[in-house]
Amino acid sequence: MKRFFIIILFTCAAGAASAQLGRPQPGGMQLRSQSGTELNYLNPQEYVIGGTTVSGIKFLDADILVQISKLVKGDRITVPGDATSNALKFLWAQGLFDDVQLKGNVKGDSIFFNIEVVERPRLTRMEFTGMKKGQVTDIKEKLADKTGKIVNESLMSMTTAVIKKYFNEKGFLFTEVKYRQKKDTTEANNVVLIVDVDTKSKTKIENITFEGNEDFKEKQLKKFMKKTKERSSINIFRSGKFLLDKYEEDKLALVAKMHDRGYRDAEIISDSVIKKPNERVDIHMKLYEGPKYYFGNLTWAGNAIYKTEALNEMLAIKPGDVFSEEKLQKRLNGNPNGEDISSLYLNNGYLTFNVDPVQTRVYGDTIDVELRIYEGPQYTINKVSLKGNDITNDKVVMREIRTKPGQKFSKELVVRTTREIAQLGNFDEQKTDVRPIPNPADGTVDIEYTVAEKPSDQIELSGGFGGGRIIGTLGLTFNNFSARNLFNLKEWKPLPKGDGQKLSIRGQTNGKSYQSYSFSFSEPWLGGKKPIYFGISAFTSLSSNDDIARYYGYRDDQRYRIRLNGITFSLGKRLKWPDDYFNLNHSVNLQQYKLTNYPGFLFSTGTSYNFNLTEELSRNSVDAPIYPTSGSHIRLTVQLTPPYSLFNNTNYQTATDKEKYRFTEYHKWKFEAQWYQRIVGKLVVKTQGQFGFLGQYNQSTGQSAFERFKLGGDGMQGFDFLQGSEIIAMRGYENNNVTPIGYDPQIARYSGSPIFSKYIVEMRYPLMNSQQATVFMLAFAEGGNTWNNFKDYNPFNVRRSAGVGARIFLPIFGLLGIDWGYGFDDVYDPSSNRLRQSGGQFHFSIAQQLSGGF
Repeated sequence: MKRFFIIILFTCAAGAASAQLGRPQPGGMQLRSQSGTELNYLNPQEYVIGGTTVSGIKFLDADILVQISKLVKGDRITVPGDATSNALKFLWAQGLFDDVQLKGNVKGDSIFFNIEVVERPRLTRMEFTGMKKGQVTDIKEKLADKTGKIVNESLMSMTTAVIKKYFNEKGFLFTEVKYRQKKDTTEANNVVLIVDVDTKSKTKIENITFEGNEDFKEKQLKKFMKKTKERSSINIFRSGKFLLDKYEEDKLALVAKMHDRGYRDAEIISDSVIKKPNERVDIHMKLYEGPKYYFGNLTWAGNAIYKTEALNEMLAIKPGDVFSEEKLQKRLNGNPNGEDISSLYLNNGYLTFNVDPVQTRVYGDTIDVELRIYEGPQYTINKVSLKGNDITNDKVVMREIRTKPGQKFSKELVVRTTREIAQLGNFDEQKTDVRPIPNPADGTVDIEYTVAEKPSDQIELSGGFGGGRIIGTLGLTFNNFSARNLFNLKEWKPLPKGDGQKLSIRGQTNGKSYQSYSFSFSEPWLGGKKPIYFGISAFTSLSSNDDIARYYGYRDDQRYRIRLNGITFSLGKRLKWPDDYFNLNHSVNLQQYKLTNYPGFLFSTGTSYNFNLTEELSRNSVDAPIYPTSGSHIRLTVQLTPPYSLFNNTNYQTATDKEKYRFTEYHKWKFEAQWYQRIVGKLVVKTQGQFGFLGQYNQSTGQSAFERFKLGGDGMQGFDFLQGSEIIAMRGYENNNVTPIGYDPQIARYSGSPIFSKYIVEMRYPLMNSQQATVFMLAFAEGGNTWNNFKDYNPFNVRRSAGVGARIFLPIFGLLGIDWGYGFDDVYDPSSNRLRQSGGQFHFSIAQQLSGGF
């Protein structure tokens, strides 16, 4: 039997494989006899495959490669022929090799093949250039399964697709990806793939155009797309960045807006994002508007509890109104104020209520709708449970829950309960969850509330410079205190917690010349059975120049001192009329002022007592404590002292200061109202109005020396203990700088004014709202002023300001704020003793918060 050694080289096969893979491939096939004589290609011979082996492999399976080549033992093939050329094609197509050689050994009518391969390297890791650290982390997570894979065109193509998709979603449509390889010296036949990423600039939208719109103007269609806007060189707030995910959202929003205006058949037939030079794109949409539709007859089916007339009145949609599925759904299920058909039933115990609007007939431009109702049974609350309160005691939360066993199920009370839990301030309102569990067998429902604790204790730690000295402040507020465990050392973590009480301690000093200390404690449920509020607070403060006087040897008449002591007892309760959002609070206050040669007051030496009764009526319906989006907070406060001048024998015209001001008398009225309203999306507007008036019973007594109002600045102090005045914030002006024009501004700055008004409009937009952080931006406009008497009072004659700001709430730091406001009107400048425009002012607010570990 003749033996032939055949080296098989098919140039055509190698060329075909190269074309398929996009790169030239080595290898080939050539037939020669063992003696060197070439076989005749025009006279191919048939052989039986005696066996096929594979050499050169390190990681791959030989049997699988033989199956891929289809050179299976026992098959009869023609050599040269398609079988051998296809074997090369099949192996090259796997993308696993840098070289493939096919050799054969002929023995009689059998041929034995050996496939010699050189494997491509495998991936050890990828290294990225041209990206930020966070971006690299994100991309590595998406490509984590590629380690150990063969480094070939398929791997690089897939990696490029992942990277481009990631950056396309972030607005980088022109991202380029290139590759380099370096040998891994620690692993045989392994490489490190270096991925060079050039994101280019963020893609900007040059033009947005529409085709097929007839009733909708192009400008109107562009407004429907809130997050996809053309770039503008005039409007600095409209950058025109292209974000793929926002674009997809806006396409849906565009169609939804068209549907909402009666064009129920409207759709986007096609859209194109056309790349242009300089990282710009044009967007072109082809629309189909279709006809405009109107509501026809609206009929009800299945309603037995409420009459059709009552349902029609609440639905508030009539035949002839523009057809809008969105409007219909809001009237049926989604009114944020609870004024919808679903709430009507759910508030009356019909937990499984459902309504299905069915379009029964379309004729011309009119659509008849049948509203098919399933009322279901009326459910009664069986059991109410609570989960997740690891620190706060059950009773603190359960007493705020308004869904009680035995009551009919009410969606309104469930929503109200979640609001009340958020108002406690101990839980993350974003994670408060309510789960009704119906028991159809007996018509009852169990309600499970789940909460998540968050840090609520606060610390104020600050330092400042004033009067040539450093002033330090330390304040601690524990918002979930437990007085009953005060002597139980096991509950000190570091202080006893869990009963929802509030304990606050604050101290401020710059040494001997100024000291101020305050303490307060409050219990929102006195006795634990009824929502009766009890509070007690006390303070003492001292200001003097004793240390300076001793240093410079001042005479006694050059020394001054003022000490203020005070204590307050409060008792309040929740009201049920006019509704249960109202609260009434009573306070008894006693303050003592002891002055010695103290400048700036209506009297400089003597002791004055301020004994008053305060009545406060308030209504609070805001939906969240940190970032409210709806509701209002209204408060009316009346503060009264006894009218001493009406029953004592003092002649105030001739009395000395010591006699005249020994007992302070006044009546003080304050009103404040805040409203929160969601405008569109997450944008919220806050409006606020404030008014204060300090009056007197008897003209001969003169205006009270205390309890006046100081307007301007950040308002962080809240109350000036030493001057006995309220500090009212007003951004865009310095502290206490909004004083009445025409009166002594120095006295007004120091002692305050008896009348003030202030108004605020504030637009808020959240950047983040979660347990980890709440961050929102704001823009504001304010107006306010002070007056010395009602004769000059004009609520429209105000000092004006406007500006921007930001707030961030972090559990570990509390609420931090910064505002920049510009005051447009003149104020008194004490340094130059003349009027000047206020100009721009920065205002900071700091209230740090202890972490949950303390």
